[in-house]
Amino acid sequence: MSRVNMLHKPGLSIDCDYDEVLKLDATGPLAPVCMPFIRKINDRLMQEKPARVDQDQVIASTWLPPIPGGAFKRLIRAEASIAFGKYVPETVSFEITRKCGCDCAHCAMSDGEYELTTDEIKDVIDQALAMGTFIITFTEGDPLLRSDLFELIEYIDHDRAIVNIFTPGLEMTPEIASRLKESGIHNLLISIYNTDPAKHDEVRRVDGAFLAAVGAIRCGLDAGLLVTMATHVSHDRMPQLPRLYEFASDLGVHEFSIWESMNGGLTKGDRREILEMYHSVNMRPGGPRIFANTYFEGEMLGCLAGQRWAHICVDGAVKASPYMAQSFGNVLDTPLKDIWGKIRADKRFSGKKGLCVGDDPV
Repeated sequence: MSRVNMLHKPGLSIDCDYDEVLKLDATGPLAPVCMPFIRKINDRLMQEKPARVDQDQVIASTWLPPIPGGAFKRLIRAEASIAFGKYVPETVSFEITRKCGCDCAHCAMSDGEYELTTDEIKDVIDQALAMGTFIITFTEGDPLLRSDLFELIEYIDHDRAIVNIFTPGLEMTPEIASRLKESGIHNLLISIYNTDPAKHDEVRRVDGAFLAAVGAIRCGLDAGLLVTMATHVSHDRMPQLPRLYEFASDLGVHEFSIWESMNGGLTKGDRREILEMYHSVNMRPGGPRIFANTYFEGEMLGCLAGQRWAHICVDGAVKASPYMAQSFGNVLDTPLKDIWGKIRADKRFSGKKGLCVGDDPV
C-alpha cells in the first residue's frame, strides 16, 4: 500500500498515502472545503491505534470500512458531499426480526407484528446503497434467528458497504460463526453489561445470557471475525467501565464500544472520564481500541441521527435513529430517498456537537 486514489472529480482529488502511518491528502481548487473532515480523519489515524492491521489493509475502527477499499472510498465521497452541504445516510441500521431470546427493558423494537420480507429488505438495501450508504447494521431482535440472514449478508455488495450484526449471542455456534465469516460479515457486535454474570443476566432477563455472550465472542474470534464487545453506560454503571475494558482485553476482542444510555443520567464529570479513558487507551499499544460515541458524536461529528444515520424499523417505518419515537415514513409505500429528505428538512438534525437529538422529546 503506497498511494491510493479515494476520490477524483473536477476540482478535487483525495488520496490515501501509507508510509509508516495512514494519511489522507486533498488537492485541487475545492480541497479547502474538504480539509476540516480530512484533518479529523488524519488526527485520528495519527493519534490512535487501529483495531486491526492486516497485510493489505488497516481497520482503523470496527465501525469503519477497511482502508483501502471500495466502502472506504464511499466514506470519503460521502464526507466530501456533506462538506458541500448534501448529507448522506452513511449508516443504515435495520431491525430485521422481532424474534429474540432476551427480554431487555431497554429494547428499542417497534410495536406490531409485521416483519419486512426478504425481497423488501433487499429493495431497501438497494435504495440505501444508491444513496451512498456504506455501513449496514442488522440489529434487534436477534438477527441470528432470521432464516434468510446469510442470504441478506451475501446480497449486499461488500465493495460498497460493510455489514455489521448486533446479537446477544444466545444462538451463536461455531458453525454459525463460520457461516457469518463466509457470508462476508465485517463486524460482530455483542454487548456485555456487567462483568458480574448475574447482573448481565438481569439486564437480559435470561439466565445464562452472560455465558452465552462470552461464548459467542469466542466463537466469532475463532472464526476470524472482527469482534466488538459493546456496552451501554449510565451514571450508575460508570464504575464498571475499567473492569469491562479489562475483560474485553482478556477476551481478545478488537474493539470495546461504549455507548451512552438514553436518559442514563451521565454527568459532565462522567463524560470527561469516558473521554480520558478513550484517549488514554487508544494512544497506548496493546489491548483493544475504544470506540465511544461520547467522543465520536459529542466532539467529532455531532449527533449522527438524521445527518449520517437512518434507522429502518422491523415494519418498514423509518426513523432518524432507533432512539427516537417519530417515524418519517415507511419504505413499503415511500422511497427511502424521499423519507430521508423529510428527515433532513427537520431543523433538529443540525449535528450540534454534544447534543443527542434523541434526548429531545418529539
